[in-house]
Amino acid sequence: MSSHAPITPAGAGRKPVTLRTLAQMKKDGQRITMLTGYDATFARLLDAAGVDMILVGDSLGMVVKGEANTLNVSVEQMAYHTAAVARGVARAHVVGDMPFMSYQTSPEEALKNAARLLQSGASSVKLEGGRQLAPTVARLVEAGIPVMGHVGLMPQSVHAMGGFVVQGKDPESRQRVLDDAVALEAAGAYAVVLEGIPIDLATEITETLAIPTIGIGAGAGCDGQVLVLYDLLGLNPDFTPKFVKKYVDGAAVVGDAVRAYVDEVKRGVFPDDDHAFHAPRPKAAATATKESLTLVHGRVVGHH
Repeated sequence: MSSHAPITPAGAGRKPVTLRTLAQMKKDGQRITMLTGYDATFARLLDAAGVDMILVGDSLGMVVKGEANTLNVSVEQMAYHTAAVARGVARAHVVGDMPFMSYQTSPEEALKNAARLLQSGASSVKLEGGRQLAPTVARLVEAGIPVMGHVGLMPQSVHAMGGFVVQGKDPESRQRVLDDAVALEAAGAYAVVLEGIPIDLATEITETLAIPTIGIGAGAGCDGQVLVLYDLLGLNPDFTPKFVKKYVDGAAVVGDAVRAYVDEVKRGVFPDDDHAFHAPRPKAAATATKESLTLVHGRVVGHH
């Protein structure tokens, strides 16, 4: 197999996106862009394209590992993918997702696992939960670990929520989502993801909080938006939720390219002469003979 040169971040020379940058973007009314990323190659492309934040999401459980949900993703797997993404980034803010049961047991356990992700290259971590997680958020922030919150539809609580269903549709659950977001801000979170909630509720939360809100399935009233990269690229044609916009039919693009490759190999068209290496051609015999002779004291002698 051929080898490739190490990934060189394409955003080198541009100012990194920091917590201060994100706070200022909210104040200035500038929309924040975030996409998920799981490897250095895609991270480099996202960074070069101007994405503000890359979330190393536990969604890798589904889109990379092929599982039904995010519940079987480990801290070790998150650290591995976080390190890969960090190697491809120069500008974007890298967020490491805290996987299921890596922070729910105790603030100290959360601190240990969050530190692991920062040591792997993340600039901050994200965890799911509202008021009940506020003490954990406060403990991480106190230790110098920036935390992004996540309320509304929380994939790690998919069984407790009865599936991937929109939250905050009735007055009671609406108030609960709002209170959760406010509690996270009070605990020191620098931003909060709002997932799967009505647009008017997301707008109300965004106007209530001083920190940025990042929406997914929450409408245009948020300070920023996030999507799973593979969904944006249309790599899973069978996944068509209402909130996803496919910017390219990636499944068709990849399929066409691979079918063309298979066809050319089968027909002996690839590799052609332009995609093959050649040994240096030997010099002409006359040239070789001439070069093997030397004039010594007026006499021609040969090299031996």
